[in-house]
Amino acid sequence: MRHIIVEDLRKSFRVAERRRGTLGAIAGLVVRRHRVVAAIDGISFRLDQGEMVGYIGPNGAGKSTTVKVLSGILVPDSGRVEVLGRVPWKERIEHVRAIGVVFGQRTQLWWDLPVVESFELLRDIYRVDPSDYRRTFDELVSLLDLGPLADTPVRQLSLGQRMRCDLAASLIHAPAMLFLDEPTIGLDAVSKLAVRDFVRRRNRERGVTVILSTHDMDDIEALCSRVILIHRGRILFDGALEALRARVTNERELVVDLRDDAAKVTDPDAIAVRQEGHRARISYDPQRVATADLIARITARYPVADLVVKNPPIEEIVARLYREVDA
Repeated sequence: MRHIIVEDLRKSFRVAERRRGTLGAIAGLVVRRHRVVAAIDGISFRLDQGEMVGYIGPNGAGKSTTVKVLSGILVPDSGRVEVLGRVPWKERIEHVRAIGVVFGQRTQLWWDLPVVESFELLRDIYRVDPSDYRRTFDELVSLLDLGPLADTPVRQLSLGQRMRCDLAASLIHAPAMLFLDEPTIGLDAVSKLAVRDFVRRRNRERGVTVILSTHDMDDIEALCSRVILIHRGRILFDGALEALRARVTNERELVVDLRDDAAKVTDPDAIAVRQEGHRARISYDPQRVATADLIARITARYPVADLVVKNPPIEEIVARLYREVDA
């Protein structure tokens, strides 16, 4: 079942331009100049029920604008959008009952109220049955470890605590779809792992469709098998994470820890070897030499204490693709 259909979606904004200097400021009072910025420039994609997709791109690429259109906050200039069979901005009341949204830099909780009272207000807003609410509330409190925070005013929560509460708040009404815009921004390692684990379980156990928009590529690698890469309002790539790597480079890295610092590692199939003390980093193409063959040769020639095979960091892959497009 298709949960999201987006076809040729476009959204532009008029941005005021101000001339430099005093004379420019005075002139701006008389004649206001504007320019049109295309935030979304004809994007198309589809999501099936239960998919968890990473929606990534640099600042200003159009990620948040897309999420706001899909959640019914913004009305696009043109294009077709259906979410759970509805047009978001035309059927907003029914639409918001079926989705959950988390914006990492904004909260949907009431600042001066205890967390539990914010949840109860959301229960009333979404008209959740009391028995369903109690069951969902108990589950969320358990999974996100919110028990000690329930009676704490939101303004007294740390960022990590507030993000866990915001995530729970977005799920009080048991939505079929979840939009996460920078849900782990500023979180410590423990909080990030807790949020990732919860999102993964919700997707796997409840079949909740998830769009994850973030700059944290660790979140993408941990959660998403499919990524949509957007740049300057246009989709550059839509597919599996491994296909994105293969599009840019096949290169992998073999990190070898040696027992003897004096040993200098070389191999005829290596693209490059970088060595500092007892650690050697060997870049190679697995289409040129099989990983197992390379490891067998290295371990036969050198006193190896440990080794590991690594893919290039996804941040590096994405940065390379941007450079190719902008070149």
